[in-house]
Amino acid sequence: MTARFTDKVALVTGGGTGIGQAVARAFAREGAAVVVAGRTRGSLEATVKLIEDEGGRASAVAADVTRSADLARLVAETTGRYGALDIAVNSAGILTAVGPVGDIDEEQWHHLVAVNLTGTLLSMKHEIAHMRANGGGVIVNIASNLGAHARRAGLGAYVATKAAVSALTRNAALDHIREGIRINSVSPGPTDTEMSLRPGESPADRVDRLAAQLPVGRVGTLDEIAAAVLYLASPDAGFAVGSDLVFDGGAAA
Repeated sequence: MTARFTDKVALVTGGGTGIGQAVARAFAREGAAVVVAGRTRGSLEATVKLIEDEGGRASAVAADVTRSADLARLVAETTGRYGALDIAVNSAGILTAVGPVGDIDEEQWHHLVAVNLTGTLLSMKHEIAHMRANGGGVIVNIASNLGAHARRAGLGAYVATKAAVSALTRNAALDHIREGIRINSVSPGPTDTEMSLRPGESPADRVDRLAAQLPVGRVGTLDEIAAAVLYLASPDAGFAVGSDLVFDGGAAA
């Protein structure tokens, strides 16, 4: 185990479950102090306990990424508690408004856009405000391989938000690299998370269904996605600006 992030402070939105939780734990294992954020305090506190049980440092802050005031408070609490914000991973996301584009419920559409796209924008806005005043930092956004390769019917709304996250990441990277803020994204393919469960489907059936779709013959693990995020956040990826690292078992090849 390396300690690439000793004395660093990492903020992870969507840190209570899935990819966000795995990323938070991975940063803590490599020496970072971690703040996990999300709407459900119980899941955030469960993540903190996992990190502390592994010998790491972590705190939970309840925040809704669709609310700018919540995100301003989140950054302020992070820096107030640990004295800095070096790395931010924007992982908060939902999968709703499933179905043909012609049948999408408009309220579900607006909520999906608010969380996945506007939430990423607002998160970056407040993270950047601190980083530009404090010598820079690193931001990694969680997009999706479907953003560039929409090969699944019924996910038009979700795909649109993730494609927009990728585009927003590229432009934000160009806007802020000269301020010392390096911004990239990771686009996971099918991964072993609850988000990909279909109604009435068991976790084992989900894994079998998704594995059959992938050239590699299996779904991605949470640790694999976390490793991609940590690479982009590390000095080893210092030349990566506006990049999208696709981890999808060959689905988009």
